[in-house]
Amino acid sequence: MLDYLDKMLNVQGLPPHGFCLLWDPTLIWTHVVADLLIGLSYFSIPIVLAVFVMRRGDVQFRWAVWMFAAFIMACGATHLFAIYTLWMPAYGVQGLIKGITAVVSVGTAVALWPLLPRAVALPSPAQLALANDTLNRRMEERDLAFQSLQNEVIERERVEAMLRQAQKMEAVGQLTGGIAHDFNNLLTIVVANLERADRLAADDPRIGKALDSAMKGASRAARLTHQLLAFSRQQSLQAEPSEINEIVSGMSEMITRTLGPEVHLQLDLDPAAGKVLVDVGQTENAILNLALNARDAMPGGGHLTIATRAAEGRTCLLVSDTGTGMAPDVINHVFEPFFTTKGVGKGSGLGLSQVYGFTKQSGGEIDIESTVGEGTTLIISLPTHDGETRRDDD
Repeated sequence: MLDYLDKMLNVQGLPPHGFCLLWDPTLIWTHVVADLLIGLSYFSIPIVLAVFVMRRGDVQFRWAVWMFAAFIMACGATHLFAIYTLWMPAYGVQGLIKGITAVVSVGTAVALWPLLPRAVALPSPAQLALANDTLNRRMEERDLAFQSLQNEVIERERVEAMLRQAQKMEAVGQLTGGIAHDFNNLLTIVVANLERADRLAADDPRIGKALDSAMKGASRAARLTHQLLAFSRQQSLQAEPSEINEIVSGMSEMITRTLGPEVHLQLDLDPAAGKVLVDVGQTENAILNLALNARDAMPGGGHLTIATRAAEGRTCLLVSDTGTGMAPDVINHVFEPFFTTKGVGKGSGLGLSQVYGFTKQSGGEIDIESTVGEGTTLIISLPTHDGETRRDDD
């Protein structure tokens, strides 16, 4: 091996390569410039590859890139050394450099052929773009499914809250109805005895005055029990098919006088609104209660709109005001008996509960839409009368 290297590095008597070119400047410098450019290019390409591989940690087959860079550098070295041999006959060193280049070239070629199937199997940019689009679509579908799930959870919570509220109102209604019935029976006895005592004490004005005061108190108590029975849906209704538009129109003048000049009443009646099976007197009382509540919510005056709308199998009555509105925690309690936001002595808290009971007993639904500072809309939805008569005690 040492003899081989000595022979390669100490070759004597060989002319330089320029001798073969007859030292023609044109040929000499053509070879020099060409080999110099090729060599520098071969050295610059591995530098670019090295920077790319170091900055991109996700490059596949990094070792193959490094082998390819070494092969290119070895090729560049042979071209640069070819310039040296134009003047210096160092053909042994040139042979060693070519031998190293050959080893690196063969090693790179041997490594690349088995790598070819794996490289071909790598996804193309188009395939990556398609996969990315598919992933984006799946992410959008997941987001939509997640949003749908959230909406379902919110809707379920809303329905559960409505169910709890309905169960609470049902329990309060049953309790209220039982108390109202018992109190009404006791009140009947009180009123009967007051009337009898009034007849017996006709000659004594002092006793008569006391009995009159007692009778007024009993009458107020009787109205209270009537309101409680209305809330508990145990009042007696005389239901008959009625045009909701006619009921509202017939009350407009009375409502205007009751509300006063500071509240402007507007009717918005849908001609398609059909008949409903209701007790006309109780319907008028419910509308009046809603109008009075709207007036109280507009202490500085405002606009009150009573509207009717025809829906699929339903007829809706809407009472809207431009008052102070209600917060959500207030809306959850407005239909409960004796709940009021008014000052002490300014309201019994039975107006909306009476409307609630009347609506439910008439087979309808009642709802409130309100925004603090903007106003409130109360919606009563009743079944459109189809010609069949509903029993009063249903």
